[in-house]
Amino acid sequence: MASQPASPRPDAPARWGIALADWREELFCNADQYLVSLDNFLVDPDHAVSQASLQKFAKITPQYPGVRAALDPAVCAAWLAQLAPLLDQWFGTAGAKAGAHPWAMQAWYSLVTTPRQELAPMQRLPHVDGTDPQQIAMMLYLHRTGHGGTAFFRHRSTGLEALTAQDYPRYSQAVQAEYGRTGLPPAAYPTDGAPHFERVHVAQGRFNRAVFYRGNLLHSGVIDNDSPLHADPCEGRLTINAFFRPAPG
Repeated sequence: MASQPASPRPDAPARWGIALADWREELFCNADQYLVSLDNFLVDPDHAVSQASLQKFAKITPQYPGVRAALDPAVCAAWLAQLAPLLDQWFGTAGAKAGAHPWAMQAWYSLVTTPRQELAPMQRLPHVDGTDPQQIAMMLYLHRTGHGGTAFFRHRSTGLEALTAQDYPRYSQAVQAEYGRTGLPPAAYPTDGAPHFERVHVAQGRFNRAVFYRGNLLHSGVIDNDSPLHADPCEGRLTINAFFRPAPG
């Protein structure tokens, strides 16, 4: 659950400025979902990479195949002040009451570091960030590795591309039954999704590109299973990932 960020420090916007003019929308998932991409998102992306090198990364959740470090709340607040009107425009909310901030945000530096042979079964499948369609995810790609961006999937037998709380039970039952028949997926990051999933779209992971999408879409990072995964932020698959939710009234 996202929390309300603190007020930005005076120096936060200076090196963490964002540019929002270069954006575009794509329709995918049977043309009923938006993916919004912003190129040249950070005015000084190299500063973000250098700051990542100063962080203490740690494993935070069992689902993520790597380590994370929280982004400065002051940076979150500075970004949110600019992004909130666009999030409303792109994804539509009822807005906020007069004087209230319409969105809340959490964000982390993230590094995929788990070798393919050490992946847990849940990490070998496409996943969702939650079943609430109002939660919006952002991925900001800050790496120049052989690894890619983010892929989106359809579950073949149910036809589901996004999961709600109502959909999740039948989806979970179907997946368990399928892998009960065929065995666990191989120890590898998802690629085309076969045999039980189909890849339907890919957001290319260009350096300093930010992409926004609903977090309940089935997706996975595009990880080259034959390329190394470095723990050094300057060498590894570094991203900043964030979640936005309409703030409580």
